[in-house]
This record gives sequence, structure tokens and C-alpha cells, in this order.
Amino acid sequence: MWCQKECRRQTDSPPHLWESECRSNRSNRKKPPLNHFLPGTEVYSLGGIGCNFRCKHCQNWEISQIAEFRGTLYDISPEEGVRRAVKTGCRSIAWTYNEPTIWHEYTKDMGRLATEQDLKTIYVTNGYITEEALKDISPVLDAFRVDIKSFSDSFYRSVCSARLEPVLESTIVAKECGMHIETVTLIIPGMNDSPDEIRALIRWVVEHIGPETPPMHFTGFYPQYHMTDKVPTTAATLERACSIAKEEGILYPYTGNVGGNTAYQHTYCHACGALLIERRGGYRTDIVGLDGSRCLACGGEKSPPSWSEVIQSSRDFSDTRIHAAWSPGLH
Repeated sequence: MWCQKECRRQTDSPPHLWESECRSNRSNRKKPPLNHFLPGTEVYSLGGIGCNFRCKHCQNWEISQIAEFRGTLYDISPEEGVRRAVKTGCRSIAWTYNEPTIWHEYTKDMGRLATEQDLKTIYVTNGYITEEALKDISPVLDAFRVDIKSFSDSFYRSVCSARLEPVLESTIVAKECGMHIETVTLIIPGMNDSPDEIRALIRWVVEHIGPETPPMHFTGFYPQYHMTDKVPTTAATLERACSIAKEEGILYPYTGNVGGNTAYQHTYCHACGALLIERRGGYRTDIVGLDGSRCLACGGEKSPPSWSEVIQSSRDFSDTRIHAAWSPGLH
């Protein structure tokens, strides 16, 4: 598959793609949605233009589809990206907003430099990457937040101009490489919201990734780009998906991108039900029920296994109150 940056998703993409960075952002852990990776800390987010998908409902179509791009580009080298992350006190770097796999060398180079500065790294990705490329970057990639847009190949072909199987395969490879994984599924009314399809997706995650390892996020759709004929997703639809996930053994399902409070926006101890992490207003995260990786209510190691290291290292950041603000002019 070819993207409009004139590169192919193998390991031969052009070496100067970082000259197209158009967004940089210092934001709270709620965006991108990685609820179980350094919660309460800040992430420095970078995005460029272009994508290897053609999603009709893309929420970031202004930058993912180059023909539509009307913004301003900024040069941010790998060295500069790491410098900014360190300067702003962030604990991690995320490549997001558009598809990071299309600028493989850039993220690999920055990831190497980030590791030297004790920064964690995150891909916010559609998962359309070869096993060779993913293994190549795995030594410097810590988290793999992957969109599984549907559990239907016909959906992928008709809506995204892509296929489902490569996404599933790369998610398995990410697990084998030891990356932290969280999945996200944007629920579109009448397109991928049937209980049977949602249940099939969840069962695949439980079987191939494991019930405890990956939090599953079910997020709300809003009419965008070439899909303005659909209605927004209701909170009830997302909560139904989370309920199915709980039935199938997923310990930590979440809702997102929907107005108001839902029963699945916070993190609760899966053993005793105590509130561990409270999330309010989209970007405010309070760690209220944890001592390191222990639940304060029941006293045991009841938080997800993947938190055993990262929560301990982020406790000093538990009172962070950050609201996202675009900062392309930060030099």
C-alpha cells in the first residue's frame, strides 16, 4: 500500500520525513488513550502528514490526507523532538495524529535518542506495519496503541481501503516483542456496532493478547470527512460494548470521546472494585487509590501486571493538571 508521502510501508521509506512535522503537543496521558501506561504523567506528542489508510470517517483528515492539508509545516529533527520532550518535563514521546509507521526511520532515530534520555516511546497507530519493520523498531518502542477499527475485513476494505488481517498480525507481533498494548475501536452506528461483531473482536483479543494485558477502549464517532450521514455514537452504545468486554473476561474496558460521565471512564480495582484512577474533563487524571502498584483498599497487587514498573516510576506526577495546547511554535 502506498501513502501520499510517496513511501511504502516496508523498511525503505524516505530518510527525511521528519521535515514534515506539523503538530507538536505537550498533553496529559488521557490523549492518546493509554490509560495503563505512565498514568498521570505528561507525553510529548508529534505528528506529521499523510497516512497509508483512506478512512472515510477519519477524525484527523485535515493532516492524514495530504490533498486536504492547508496547514503549516515545521522542521523538527529527532534530536530536537527529544530536546523538547526533556525541556517540558515529559516522561514519554508519542508519535500520533497521523500514521507513524509511514516515517519509520524518523521514529526509530528519535526512539533511540529518547531511550538514551530515559524517555518512553509510544506508537498511536492503525497497525498496518510489517513484522520486519515492527521488529526493527521494537528495541526503542515501548507502547503500541493500536486502532482495530472493526472485526470485519469488508469494513476495512470499503471504509479504510485496507485489510484487517495485517492489523491483527502486527498486534500479535507487538505483544511478542514485549510492548505495552492498548486497543481502540471507534464505534460507528450501523457500521461496526453489532454486539456479535464486538464480541468476536473481544474474544480475539482475549485469545491472542490476553484478558489482563490490553485495556480495550471503545470510543465515540462524530460525523467527519466523507461520512457525515451517520449519527454520533451514544454513551449507551459504548457502555454496552464495555459490558460485553467484561462478560468475555477483559478486566479493563473503557469508553472515550463521548460527552458526559460514563461508568467506564475511570479505572477500578478488578478484585475489590475500588476506584484507582479518576479521569475528568478529558485531560485531568488523579491517581487516588494506588500505593505504587497496590490497591489501597484491598492491599494486594491488584493493578494490571503492566503497571508494576510504570506506576511506581510515575508516582511523583500523580497530581498533574495539564490541559492540551498546540505548540507548533515552541523552539
